[in-house]
Amino acid sequence: MERRAFLRATAGLAGVAATTPFVDAAGLMDLPIGRPRVDLPGRLRDTARVSFVKTRDRASGVRRALEILELDSAPGKDLLLKPNFNSHHDSPGSTHNDTLAALVQHLRAMGADRITVGDRSGMGDTRSVMERKSTFRMGDELGFETVVFDELDDSDWVAVNPPGSHWRQGFALPRPVLEADGVVQACCLKTHQFGGHFTMSLKNSVGFAAKRVPGDSYDYMKELHRSSDQRLMIAEINAEYAPDLVLLDGVEAFVDGGPHEGSRVDSEVVLASSDRVALDAVGVAILRYFGTTPEVSRGAIFEQEQIARAVELDLGVGGPEAIELVTGDAESRVYADRVREVLLEA
Repeated sequence: MERRAFLRATAGLAGVAATTPFVDAAGLMDLPIGRPRVDLPGRLRDTARVSFVKTRDRASGVRRALEILELDSAPGKDLLLKPNFNSHHDSPGSTHNDTLAALVQHLRAMGADRITVGDRSGMGDTRSVMERKSTFRMGDELGFETVVFDELDDSDWVAVNPPGSHWRQGFALPRPVLEADGVVQACCLKTHQFGGHFTMSLKNSVGFAAKRVPGDSYDYMKELHRSSDQRLMIAEINAEYAPDLVLLDGVEAFVDGGPHEGSRVDSEVVLASSDRVALDAVGVAILRYFGTTPEVSRGAIFEQEQIARAVELDLGVGGPEAIELVTGDAESRVYADRVREVLLEA
């Protein structure tokens, strides 16, 4: 199988962001939405590989999913790792500590020099959520740093207001995300009862965007959650950065409710990909396989608004036929074939 370069330096982006404070972000604000910040050859491809591992063991599932992708090493890289710490609730309400630990250890084994775990919680105080999740203790034990996005200064936020956006006055992203050598996501598999319909990798990016920027009273998250365009706006956040790797812990899933609680099923899967659109499409297919909400079940998967808008913005593959589910054992292959049937349904 063809190997993919895992992490690409983003020196061009860092150079822009380093001189662009929140209050003077014209250098970013006039870029059309969907235009990549830096040259990322191979990011937009005709096909996307999604590793698919049937498992009940998160640690081994993470290792196997990443091994199947045959990622290149990442010597000396400075990585920003975003989990799903929207709340403190048990997985799939938030990223399981076993998943986070296994991912950090694998990235370290690949040669990453510095790993920073950061997030902004939507349900509760982020620092309190991270404390309840033992994130700071894990950082000491596993050697990663932490950043609480909603404790950043105003100069640590970069304003983005691209033409064509459904955001009234744009949104703001953390400078540590934009200046990292690579961004890694760890998301969950679940529905979203507050307008998102489902929350996987695209929705997980909402935790990058500011609720408020110091010195600015505007509540960006109130706008998002009150808007009928919420799902389009979710996709548009993703147009402003490109993750190098996304891992989805679907050992358990919420097939209704969400994001913090709901009807739980043992979906027994770990997915990994560099393509957010492909990974979310497979996740939606898994939810449908187990039976889920009318909103998530309606229409073709690529007609779901989060996914359709992401495709419009050239954030990943354009249809289910372009997704390759890659497995490493017979049991995973049987499961993947069943999910693929759902994925391809009109």
